[in-house]
Amino acid sequence: MSDGTWSEAGLANRFTDEAYASVKGYVRTHVMHQQLLQHLPQPPAAVLDVGGGAGHQCFPLAEAGFDVTLLDSSPAMLDKARQRLARLPADVQRRVTLVQADGENADEAVRGRRFAAVLCHGVLGYQERPEPLLDQLCRCAAEGGIVSIMSGNAKTMAVRPALEQRWEDALAAFDTRTETVPGLGVRGRADTVEELGELLRERGVEPLRWYGAWLFVDWLEFSGVELDPSDTERAATIAAVELEASQRDPYRQLSRAFHLVARKPSS
Repeated sequence: MSDGTWSEAGLANRFTDEAYASVKGYVRTHVMHQQLLQHLPQPPAAVLDVGGGAGHQCFPLAEAGFDVTLLDSSPAMLDKARQRLARLPADVQRRVTLVQADGENADEAVRGRRFAAVLCHGVLGYQERPEPLLDQLCRCAAEGGIVSIMSGNAKTMAVRPALEQRWEDALAAFDTRTETVPGLGVRGRADTVEELGELLRERGVEPLRWYGAWLFVDWLEFSGVELDPSDTERAATIAAVELEASQRDPYRQLSRAFHLVARKPSS
């Protein structure tokens, strides 16, 4: 995705204020956070979040004691990140660095620093080609560090239009990799675990494990069911169900997105 796309304040507002204020947004953050904790080293290890937006995924890591660098190309997104960061305790704020740069220039933007973990969640699908961004992610990871990528699942592209009863679109979606991202109105591209894993291996980074992301909450939303984000007890139970499903077959295979964790070998 170009810098200009995310720099539009209206789009940034919809993404941060609406998408993450929903039950789906809460579920995504919680489930991905729990999955990351299974692979991250102990804090205060350094984490780079490429395309980190307003910090919804990496600020909880800073709260847990990690040294976080959030890199994003969008001034509007970084403004949102600053607003959210200002509401966090001073010690958490000191553990966060904000950097404005395109992900394809991440290594230069962080001045060659290497990180114990490099995150890139929900970004790869907005690139015409994944290879240039993957090069940067793998380069920025330290020896023994992890690379964490979340991307759309190309194997479930027909589910959303089918649940929305757009049957002709569903039929065509079996053989497509792109769609208009719900709620944002921009085009996104999906990947497969196998293809992405092979691209990482070509860059000397070995896949460790993959998880599902966004299963029941996504399909409920697309079928017209509204979930109340103010019902926090129910939202927590939904998140627990999603976390369990994300780790089991066949459920993880049916998720609208997947989370792939890989490790850069130590010399």
